[in-house]
Amino acid sequence: MAAIDQEIPLNILLADDDIDDCIFFKGVLEKIPLLTCLTAVHNGEELMRQLTKEAYELPHVLFLDLNMPRKNGFECLSEIKLNPKLKHLPVVMFSTSHEQEVVSRLYRNGAQYFIRKPPVISQFEKIIQQTLILIGQNNLFQPAREDFVLVA
Repeated sequence: MAAIDQEIPLNILLADDDIDDCIFFKGVLEKIPLLTCLTAVHNGEELMRQLTKEAYELPHVLFLDLNMPRKNGFECLSEIKLNPKLKHLPVVMFSTSHEQEVVSRLYRNGAQYFIRKPPVISQFEKIIQQTLILIGQNNLFQPAREDFVLVA
């Protein structure tokens, strides 16, 4: 994937079952100075159906909530990384979890980055913008472990 041309919107797929969080995420995208196009799905099965549609053009990045119904973020991440069509898709995991074992497991399973959902909207805006800039700069390889968790 080439570096993102900001004449073209950055296509973002959001997988989160919390409708309020989806609205919040959309609001964050509207405030940052990047052209974006957001699509949201609300459970893991819906996510995997979307990603594996034959004619579906993959997004530039997937933001994947860890805790979702039907298929959780761990299951979806594993399926994505095992699928030849999807394995290079940058997946940014996010959760309220602070458990080190969760973070370590996500890193081992191939997530691009991990974001702990911050309690303050301004911090969330900064971290989403930082993540999109990294993706837009063609940082498509998993970073070193110490750079895996993004913080505002």
